[in-house]
Amino acid sequence: MKGSWLLSVLLCALIFSVATLLADTVPDQDALKQGVEMVGPYTFNNANNPHDEIADIEKTIRASIEWAVKNKDTELLYSSVVHNDELFFFQTDSKSTITDFESFRSLTENFFMRDDFRAIRVEIKDFRIHMSPTMKTAWWACILNDYNEFQGKPANWENVRWSGVLEKIDGKWRIFQMHFSKAEDLITEQQ
Repeated sequence: MKGSWLLSVLLCALIFSVATLLADTVPDQDALKQGVEMVGPYTFNNANNPHDEIADIEKTIRASIEWAVKNKDTELLYSSVVHNDELFFFQTDSKSTITDFESFRSLTENFFMRDDFRAIRVEIKDFRIHMSPTMKTAWWACILNDYNEFQGKPANWENVRWSGVLEKIDGKWRIFQMHFSKAEDLITEQQ
């Protein structure tokens, strides 16, 4: 009798704990939709659910890569990214990860601004931009061809997968995170 009472108490406690856990972790769908009309595709994008902000988002993304072919315009470059330790991006190699704005500025000033580095042109293919229904966050993905010369030799990034995340701060889109990578199968084919 005493064992069944203890089992009943434990079972009630377990049920209560699971109910509490579920209540804390399952989002209220109505709260997520509050103030935002969720119809059809759930994001705005540059394909089938456009929004006027997409052009500004694209302009910011392009500024972050095309600044060098525009006379190494660092003002344009720096205006495209957040200026704090939340700036983060992976390069195509493991040793060049950027973890804050000052590291990014140092890379820019000490490498890209050198006289022996020359940007030639940028091509972006399969450009996909999405903006959240809140219109405060956006993300993109594309294939990047970035043609450059370093010390008189080609220093190109071809068929690089490039993605990232932006946030709208004080009315301006700023990049917080980027990721550059090369498809392993393409690297193998080039060797």
